[in-house]
Amino acid sequence: MDQKFGQNMKRLTGKIAVYGMWILIVLLAFSAVRGVNTAARVRAQIAADQDKVAKMQKDNDDLQNKILLTQGSDYMEREIRNKLGLVKSGEAIVVLPDADILRKLAPPNVQDTESLPDPNWRKWEKLFF
Repeated sequence: MDQKFGQNMKRLTGKIAVYGMWILIVLLAFSAVRGVNTAARVRAQIAADQDKVAKMQKDNDDLQNKILLTQGSDYMEREIRNKLGLVKSGEAIVVLPDADILRKLAPPNVQDTESLPDPNWRKWEKLFF
C-alpha cells in the first residue's frame, strides 16, 4: 500500500506540475498580448502627438511670418492710411458701398437658356386646350 500511495502521489504531483505549467503559459500569453496592445496604443498616441506638434510648428511659422510682415514700415503706413482714410499726393480714395447694395445696383445676370422647340403633342395640347 505504501508503494501505491507513493506512485499516486508522484502522479498527482506530476499532474499538478503540468497544470501549473499550463496555467503559467496561459498567464504569460495573456500578459504578452496585453503588452503588445499597450505598445500599439502608445505608438498610435505618439503618431497623433507628432502630427499635432507638426501642425503647431506650421502654425507657429505662419504666425512668425505674419509678425515679420506687420513690423515693416510699409505695412504700418498702409494700415495707418487705410484706418484714417489718408492718401498720398496724387492718389484718390474710392469708397464702395456694401456688397448687398452693389448686388442690387448691378444689372441682372441674364443667362440665355437654349431650349428645344415644343414637341408636336404639346403644340396640339396648346391649340385645343
